[in-house]
Amino acid sequence: MAAEKYVIALDQGTTSSRAVLINREGRMVDCVQRPFQQIFPKPGWVEHNPQDILYSQLGSLTELLAKRGLTAKDIDSIGIDNQRETTIVWDPTTGQPVYNAIVWQCRRTADLVEQLCGTPEARQMIQEKTGLLPDAYFSASKIRWILDNVPSARERAEAGELLFGTVDTWLVWVLTGGLVHATDVTNASRTMLYNIHENCWDKELLNLFGIPLSMMPEVRRSSDSFGETSYPGVPAGIPITGVAGDQQAALFGQCCFEPGQAKNTYGTGCFMLMHTGHEARLSKSNLVTTIVASAPEVEGTEYALEGSVFVAGALIQWLRDQLGIVQNAADTEWMAKSVEDTGGVYIVPAFTGLGAPWWKPDARGAILGITRGTTRNHIARAALEALAYQIYDLADAMAKDAGHPLGVLNVDGGASANSFLMQFQADILGCELRRPQNTETTSLGAAFLAGLATGYWSGIDELKALRETDDVFRRQMDPQRVDKLVAGWHDAVRRVM
Repeated sequence: MAAEKYVIALDQGTTSSRAVLINREGRMVDCVQRPFQQIFPKPGWVEHNPQDILYSQLGSLTELLAKRGLTAKDIDSIGIDNQRETTIVWDPTTGQPVYNAIVWQCRRTADLVEQLCGTPEARQMIQEKTGLLPDAYFSASKIRWILDNVPSARERAEAGELLFGTVDTWLVWVLTGGLVHATDVTNASRTMLYNIHENCWDKELLNLFGIPLSMMPEVRRSSDSFGETSYPGVPAGIPITGVAGDQQAALFGQCCFEPGQAKNTYGTGCFMLMHTGHEARLSKSNLVTTIVASAPEVEGTEYALEGSVFVAGALIQWLRDQLGIVQNAADTEWMAKSVEDTGGVYIVPAFTGLGAPWWKPDARGAILGITRGTTRNHIARAALEALAYQIYDLADAMAKDAGHPLGVLNVDGGASANSFLMQFQADILGCELRRPQNTETTSLGAAFLAGLATGYWSGIDELKALRETDDVFRRQMDPQRVDKLVAGWHDAVRRVM
């Protein structure tokens, strides 16, 4: 009997890189994680050294292989998922970046975006072509900043001597020995330079931002060939056959393959995506439209609506670190259950403004409804409920944009382990919540995309069959009480706005 083969997911995140070994049953067998340095040159600026990203990712990969005693013949394929929008420009002859990676969180180009895209006509044009709302978050203005601020960068770019890539592209280029300069459709759709309807780099947008087409990577499907490993110290000849941005990889790992299916990741913030099928619905509710990762068996391009909540797990960290109300995040579950309700307390965690669907960057947070009888348990419960209310607002906006209600919400991320929060979320949404046994959905999605391309897995029906029994949460609360609670939340939001 032949020895078992595995798929490796390279899970490249904002603060660390991981190599995850996944077997044919879709289970994580092992994982190696390596953090890397965060660079903050000025207030609001965030950078990474591209070599730090690279060495942390390669180090985790080679350590994983050595730890398990694996060679190239034991690995079916590699899939990559990555922090999206982070921008790297490099010289292909030397392999050296011309500047640090400008991270998705970096706000240095906010004024530039306003200058280039501030008119209603420009904003409409960008949304219609890209599905995005003009913002410094996306890659376009970051590339422009590098070309304008690094000596001779613009001249070299216009002479065809520089390449651009998001982190996936940088890793693929290095891992293949410089043979493949490519990205996938999900990452391309986050640059603010890609026409999501025509599936190409948009010349009008490239001209608007002053970016030469020669810099841009080839765009491929998420489950496709991206070359083979050819880098010193890494076993040669392993196919790289899956690439997706982290949130789209999580959607795929959650087996959200049909319109109306959605996932929410409860992390420091929240990212919620709802599959809309082959229709690129442009939001009227301040959400963005993005391309999703599709299986090889699916023809054409599939899309999702995406909304972001700025503060989720960060609110619980604040209660712990700044206020000392909780000792650790897990305590919030028993604290919340120890009281019947919040006693009328609402927390609006607008630490950095309100995200979708409100988009009020100047809003600031508040704790409302405090009385002499308010305890720390009431505040802990109000904090968890605030996470759920923000997701309610996103789901409501998505349902309006998509034209159909949310049927099922698949959940992952650290706070999804909190069963009080999950039950309260199901209560106010009124839909079914599913929490998978394997919450490593991002790396699982990257692995699935890679394994589908090679035939390691036969198709999406097999992937759905691999999904182990979920924890399921359904509404238990009286709908009239839900309406009253949500009305109180919206009153609190209006006060901070």
